[in-house]
Formats: sequence, C-alpha cells, structure tokens
Amino acid sequence: MTTPAERVEQVERARQRWNAGDLPGYLELYAEDLQFHGVEPNPMDKTSVAGFYQQFWSAMGAPGRPDPQLDFYEHLVDGDLYSCRFAVSGQHRGDFMGVPATGRLYVFQGITIMRFRGDQVVERWTTADFLGLMVQLGAVPAPA
Repeated sequence: MTTPAERVEQVERARQRWNAGDLPGYLELYAEDLQFHGVEPNPMDKTSVAGFYQQFWSAMGAPGRPDPQLDFYEHLVDGDLYSCRFAVSGQHRGDFMGVPATGRLYVFQGITIMRFRGDQVVERWTTADFLGLMVQLGAVPAPA
C-alpha cells in the first residue's frame, strides 16, 4: 500500500515532468480507462484529456518557455484519494476556448481530487476558475 508521503511524491514527479515540458511523461500518471470530470459536461477519457492539455499548452505557455507553469499546494491524501489546490500560470499566446491570443499573463487556479488504482489515476474531479481566467484574458468583464 502506498503511504501518503509516497503518493505526494508520485504526483510531484508528474508535476515536475509537466514543468520540464514533458507532457507525455506527465500523462503517464493517468490510466488508460481514466474518467476526468470538470472540464466538459461529460467525463473525458485519457485521449480527450491529452488533446485538451495539448491545446492548453499551445495557447497558454509561460513567458520564455513553451509550456505553462504548474504548481501544487495543500496536499491531502486519504487511502486511494489525493487532493490539492493548484495554480497554472503563463502567457496567453494562442487561441484558447475561442479567445484569440492576447499576450496577457494569467494565473489559473483550482482544486482537484484524484482517485488512484495502484500507481495511476483512474478518476479525477477538478473545479477550476475558468471565469477568472476569462476575466484575466479580457474575454469577459470582471464582475461588478
């Protein structure tokens, strides 16, 4: 059985792969039968998640690098569940969610829960501040 510290380290290695520009390495964290909830109305499978991340990377890279920066905070582990608060930061350099490149810097935040089977994520639930991201990109006005 994986200890909480080992689970945190495992997810940290995946985060480091993301930040090193190794998206395929990051995606190794996910099982082939992944169900990813929270980005689209229906759960996405691993292929759809890979496509979403490819689009995100191509449009939302960090200044001076091709991929956005990913940081994790406040890790919680309970049995086969891992949860954290995350922030992705970068610069809007290409079309994303119908918004043409603005060149604006952003910080996109959310919370995620991952359910593991062995060493891979089989289910993930994410709640992220897409409205806040759209406000930062200038696509919608800030709430009054």
